[in-house]
Amino acid sequence: MLIRRERVDDAAATAAVHRSAFAPRYASAAASGGRPGADPPEVDLVAQLRSDEGWIPTLSLVAIEHDSVVGHLCLTRAAVGPFPVLALGPIGVLADHQGAGVGSALMHAALGAADALDEPLIGLLGSLEFYPRFGFVPAARLGITPDDPSWISHFQVRSLSAYDSQIAGEFHYAEPFYNL
Repeated sequence: MLIRRERVDDAAATAAVHRSAFAPRYASAAASGGRPGADPPEVDLVAQLRSDEGWIPTLSLVAIEHDSVVGHLCLTRAAVGPFPVLALGPIGVLADHQGAGVGSALMHAALGAADALDEPLIGLLGSLEFYPRFGFVPAARLGITPDDPSWISHFQVRSLSAYDSQIAGEFHYAEPFYNL
């Protein structure tokens, strides 16, 4: 497996990754009167992020296996108060490649790339079982709160080498995250 920067011609493949990764989560909603066949919101989120000022092309990564994209992760510009930080998400792996280390490889690559770029911190809303293994902790421990109070239980941050304890306050994602 190779982890590299996403290229422009990877857009359809990354959409397919997020479609495969997230469609099962929304299948029950479709069965109970939702929009059957509609793309998971993560597909549109990535498309919206690509045209947002928070998009950082160097931090949109793909996992390649046998010349095919099998995973995707992006980090975008976010803020804690006046401090620029990063937000992680979405991260997706093709359903038939999940549990094989693709997501972990993407996470390690993203953390290393962000640290090398002197970014101070990464925030995310996600699984309390998956992300702590990469050093993510409840954001409140560092004095950081999500701007949506309902997220507090699953909102986590990972400090990097350039972290400064003055970075505290309310976390704000790039605007497309609020259009989900």
